[in-house]
Amino acid sequence: MKKIALTVAVLASLGLAACGGNEGAGTDTNAAETDLNVTTDEAMADIDAATEAADNALDNAANAVENAGDAAANATENAANAL
Repeated sequence: MKKIALTVAVLASLGLAACGGNEGAGTDTNAAETDLNVTTDEAMADIDAATEAADNALDNAANAVENAGDAAANATENAANAL
């Protein structure tokens, strides 16, 4: 009878130890999810910043083309007036 009681006590202890390990897994999962959310937010901020920079560069290029066109038109007009 003592052997059966001892076996039951050992198995119960092992069962409780196994259950206790799951709490850490939940915490690890939450931490991983938080890290993923932070990383995603940072990546989206980087994408937004890159998109804004690209938009600004495109606007600047369009303005430069417009200015070059205006300069060419002015040069043509000045040459025609010189004749």
